Amino acid sequence: MSMGIASLVFVLLLTVALAHFLWALGSPWPIRDPVLLARAVIGRPGVTRVPRLGALLVAILVLAAGIVALSVADHTAGGLGLSLLGGGVGMAFIARGIAGYTAWWRARFPEEPFATLDRRNYSPLCLLVGAGFLVLVAMRFT
Repeated sequence: MSMGIASLVFVLLLTVALAHFLWALGSPWPIRDPVLLARAVIGRPGVTRVPRLGALLVAILVLAAGIVALSVADHTAGGLGLSLLGGGVGMAFIARGIAGYTAWWRARFPEEPFATLDRRNYSPLCLLVGAGFLVLVAMRFT
């Protein structure tokens, strides 16, 4: 059961990491207009392109989180340190998911279509991934 949850979390994060990696290479996929892509994935006023270095950093961190999910699914690996790491990653995703519904976040990232995509897609995805991590960590102790 834990490997199934970890695999689902990994596939979700791998997809996000691949998109960010493509943006780091300069691809505007899946939106042909680079300005609209920046408005859809960053949401800050005045942003006209996705920063390549930032996209690469996010791709690496998200892929690393996916690897942590797979590692946490192995009950015999890593001990308490890995459990704490998995819990921390899960809480970070949950915090990001909750932040997407706050007035502070909306004031900081008001651009459309990001604001709508964040409420409908990005924040719920973060909450789902975070919950997956916490379930995986809990399963290590049962």
